[in-house]
Amino acid sequence: MRSLYLSIEKWTTTFSMFVACFMLFVAASLGMLQIFTRFVLEVPIEWTEVLIRFSLIWMVFMGIPMAFRQGAMVSVDVLYRWSGPRMKKVLDTAVALAALTLVCIIIWWGWDYANRGKVQSMIGLEDVSMFWAYMALPVGACFSVISIIGNWLDPQRLELETAQ
Repeated sequence: MRSLYLSIEKWTTTFSMFVACFMLFVAASLGMLQIFTRFVLEVPIEWTEVLIRFSLIWMVFMGIPMAFRQGAMVSVDVLYRWSGPRMKKVLDTAVALAALTLVCIIIWWGWDYANRGKVQSMIGLEDVSMFWAYMALPVGACFSVISIIGNWLDPQRLELETAQ
């Protein structure tokens, strides 16, 4: 059961990281388009700035699961280094519970915020609801839940290995 969960977690975390990388590509491409149209053609496109902003928000929230999975988000480095194996498991559990609590709050209020944003439209893209921009919070948080549990089941300490 554990290995099945970890394989599903690996797939979902990889997918969320792919989406985050794609959103970075979208933001960079739109930024270059905005610079070209504004300074070369001298006809700025107003909707690019809005899409850059929201693609960066999606990038962050879809990239967070990979940070959780690698153990790079919330850590107690000094206590972890000084602790024995039993205390390390207690610290891992405490950090996982704290992170899950925060992420569950983000899911709850993010979903509420997205639903409230259904009546708003994006500036420059009046046909697109703000719901799609705000959905980055609950969607990214749901992927984070999977990654947090995956890191609790199979801890990775990549930031401790590279720390000096």
